[in-house]
Amino acid sequence: MNLTVVLALKVLLLAMAANAAPILGKRLLGDYGALPIDGGLSFVDGRPLLGPSKTVRGLVLSLVACLLVALALGYPWTLGLTFGAASMAGDALSSFLKRRLDVPSSGRFLGLDQIPEILLPLWLCKAELGLDLWSILVLIALFTVGSLAVSRLMFRLGIRDRPY
Repeated sequence: MNLTVVLALKVLLLAMAANAAPILGKRLLGDYGALPIDGGLSFVDGRPLLGPSKTVRGLVLSLVACLLVALALGYPWTLGLTFGAASMAGDALSSFLKRRLDVPSSGRFLGLDQIPEILLPLWLCKAELGLDLWSILVLIALFTVGSLAVSRLMFRLGIRDRPY
Protein backbone atom coordinates (compact mmCIF):
# COMPACT_ATOMS: atom_id res chain seq x y z
CA MET A 1 0.00 0.00 0.00
CA ASN A 2 1.40 3.38 -0.99
CA LEU A 3 -1.08 5.62 0.83
CA THR A 4 0.42 8.30 3.08
CA VAL A 5 -1.49 10.47 5.52
CA VAL A 6 -0.85 13.54 3.35
CA LEU A 7 -2.10 11.81 0.19
CA ALA A 8 -5.18 10.51 2.03
CA LEU A 9 -5.99 14.00 3.31
CA LYS A 10 -5.57 15.51 -0.17
CA VAL A 11 -7.84 12.92 -1.78
CA LEU A 12 -10.44 13.27 0.97
CA LEU A 13 -10.39 17.06 0.52
CA LEU A 14 -11.12 16.60 -3.18
CA ALA A 15 -13.96 14.21 -2.35
CA MET A 16 -15.39 16.57 0.27
CA ALA A 17 -15.25 19.47 -2.18
CA ALA A 18 -17.10 17.45 -4.80
CA ASN A 19 -19.80 16.36 -2.40
CA ALA A 20 -20.20 19.42 -0.18
CA ALA A 21 -20.37 22.02 -2.96
CA PRO A 22 -23.91 21.06 -4.08
CA ILE A 23 -25.17 21.12 -0.49
CA LEU A 24 -23.60 24.50 0.25
CA GLY A 25 -24.90 25.80 -3.08
CA LYS A 26 -28.44 24.81 -2.17
CA ARG A 27 -28.14 26.62 1.15
CA LEU A 28 -26.61 29.76 -0.37
CA LEU A 29 -28.49 29.96 -3.68
CA GLY A 30 -31.88 28.52 -2.78
CA ASP A 31 -33.74 27.53 -5.95
CA TYR A 32 -31.41 29.43 -8.30
CA GLY A 33 -30.01 26.96 -10.85
CA ALA A 34 -31.85 24.04 -9.26
CA LEU A 35 -32.84 22.54 -12.61
CA PRO A 36 -32.96 18.75 -12.35
CA ILE A 37 -30.28 17.10 -14.48
CA ASP A 38 -32.77 14.46 -15.58
CA GLY A 39 -35.26 17.11 -16.71
CA GLY A 40 -37.92 15.48 -14.53
CA LEU A 41 -37.96 12.38 -16.73
CA SER A 42 -39.12 9.00 -15.52
CA PHE A 43 -37.50 5.66 -16.29
CA VAL A 44 -39.43 2.78 -17.91
CA ASP A 45 -40.48 1.65 -14.42
CA GLY A 46 -42.37 4.94 -13.93
CA ARG A 47 -40.01 6.16 -11.21
CA PRO A 48 -37.89 9.31 -11.57
CA LEU A 49 -34.69 8.80 -13.51
CA LEU A 50 -32.57 10.52 -10.82
CA GLY A 51 -34.89 12.82 -8.90
CA PRO A 52 -35.09 16.54 -8.20
CA SER A 53 -32.06 16.74 -5.89
CA LYS A 54 -29.55 16.11 -8.72
CA THR A 55 -29.32 19.59 -10.23
CA VAL A 56 -27.37 21.52 -12.82
CA ARG A 57 -26.33 23.92 -10.03
CA GLY A 58 -24.91 21.06 -7.96
CA LEU A 59 -23.01 19.63 -10.90
CA VAL A 60 -21.46 22.97 -11.85
CA LEU A 61 -20.54 23.82 -8.26
CA SER A 62 -18.99 20.41 -7.73
CA LEU A 63 -16.85 20.76 -10.84
CA VAL A 64 -15.70 24.26 -9.88
CA ALA A 65 -14.99 23.26 -6.28
CA CYS A 66 -12.93 20.24 -7.31
CA LEU A 67 -11.02 22.26 -9.87
CA LEU A 68 -10.14 24.93 -7.29
CA VAL A 69 -9.21 22.43 -4.57
CA ALA A 70 -7.06 20.45 -7.01
CA LEU A 71 -5.18 23.60 -7.99
CA ALA A 72 -4.74 24.60 -4.32
CA LEU A 73 -3.30 21.13 -3.61
CA GLY A 74 -0.86 21.37 -6.52
CA TYR A 75 -2.71 19.05 -8.90
CA PRO A 76 -3.54 19.97 -12.49
CA TRP A 77 -6.97 21.43 -13.25
CA THR A 78 -7.73 18.39 -15.40
CA LEU A 79 -7.48 16.14 -12.33
CA GLY A 80 -9.91 18.40 -10.49
CA LEU A 81 -12.45 18.32 -13.30
CA THR A 82 -12.08 14.57 -13.77
CA PHE A 83 -12.43 13.93 -10.05
CA GLY A 84 -15.49 16.19 -9.76
CA ALA A 85 -17.21 14.80 -12.86
CA ALA A 86 -16.56 11.21 -11.80
CA SER A 87 -17.81 11.91 -8.28
CA MET A 88 -21.03 13.42 -9.65
CA ALA A 89 -21.41 10.50 -12.09
CA GLY A 90 -21.07 8.09 -9.16
CA ASP A 91 -23.60 10.14 -7.20
CA ALA A 92 -26.02 10.06 -10.16
CA LEU A 93 -25.57 6.29 -10.42
CA SER A 94 -26.42 6.01 -6.70
CA SER A 95 -29.55 8.08 -7.23
CA PHE A 96 -30.58 6.02 -10.23
CA LEU A 97 -30.18 2.78 -8.27
CA LYS A 98 -31.95 4.18 -5.19
CA ARG A 99 -34.96 5.18 -7.32
CA ARG A 100 -35.14 1.60 -8.65
CA LEU A 101 -35.08 0.38 -5.02
CA ASP A 102 -37.92 2.78 -4.09
CA VAL A 103 -35.69 4.94 -1.90
CA PRO A 104 -37.12 8.49 -2.14
CA SER A 105 -35.08 11.44 -3.41
CA SER A 106 -32.61 12.51 -0.69
CA GLY A 107 -33.37 9.23 1.11
CA ARG A 108 -30.54 7.41 2.86
CA PHE A 109 -28.97 4.10 1.81
CA LEU A 110 -25.73 3.37 3.66
CA GLY A 111 -22.95 2.33 1.32
CA LEU A 112 -24.83 3.11 -1.88
CA ASP A 113 -24.77 6.79 -0.89
CA GLN A 114 -21.00 6.80 -0.46
CA ILE A 115 -19.20 4.10 -2.44
CA PRO A 116 -20.00 5.00 -6.08
CA GLU A 117 -19.24 8.70 -5.57
CA ILE A 118 -15.76 7.95 -4.21
CA LEU A 119 -14.92 4.74 -6.08
CA LEU A 120 -15.40 6.14 -9.58
CA PRO A 121 -13.12 9.20 -9.15
CA LEU A 122 -10.50 7.15 -7.31
CA TRP A 123 -10.47 4.55 -10.06
CA LEU A 124 -10.28 7.12 -12.87
CA CYS A 125 -7.58 9.18 -11.12
CA LYS A 126 -5.61 6.32 -9.54
CA ALA A 127 -2.56 6.63 -11.80
CA GLU A 128 -2.28 10.41 -11.43
CA LEU A 129 -2.78 10.17 -7.65
CA GLY A 130 -0.48 7.15 -7.31
CA LEU A 131 -3.12 4.88 -5.77
CA ASP A 132 -3.15 1.11 -5.67
CA LEU A 133 -6.09 -1.18 -4.87
CA TRP A 134 -5.45 -1.24 -1.11
CA SER A 135 -5.18 2.54 -0.98
CA ILE A 136 -8.49 2.84 -2.82
CA LEU A 137 -10.17 0.45 -0.37
CA VAL A 138 -8.83 2.40 2.62
CA LEU A 139 -9.97 5.70 1.10
CA ILE A 140 -13.45 4.30 0.45
CA ALA A 141 -13.69 3.29 4.12
CA LEU A 142 -12.37 6.66 5.33
CA PHE A 143 -14.73 8.57 3.03
CA THR A 144 -17.74 6.51 4.11
CA VAL A 145 -17.12 7.12 7.80
CA GLY A 146 -16.05 10.72 7.26
CA SER A 147 -19.04 11.62 5.10
CA LEU A 148 -21.42 10.40 7.80
CA ALA A 149 -19.65 12.55 10.41
CA VAL A 150 -19.49 15.61 8.13
CA SER A 151 -23.18 15.23 7.23
CA ARG A 152 -24.16 15.28 10.90
CA LEU A 153 -21.97 18.33 11.49
CA MET A 154 -23.49 20.15 8.50
CA PHE A 155 -26.95 19.34 9.86
CA ARG A 156 -26.07 20.76 13.29
CA LEU A 157 -24.72 23.90 11.65
CA GLY A 158 -27.98 24.31 9.70
CA ILE A 159 -26.36 23.67 6.32
CA ARG A 160 -28.09 20.35 5.65
CA ASP A 161 -31.83 19.74 5.97
CA ARG A 162 -31.25 16.18 7.26
CA PRO A 163 -28.45 14.67 9.35
CA TYR A 164 -27.38 12.38 6.48
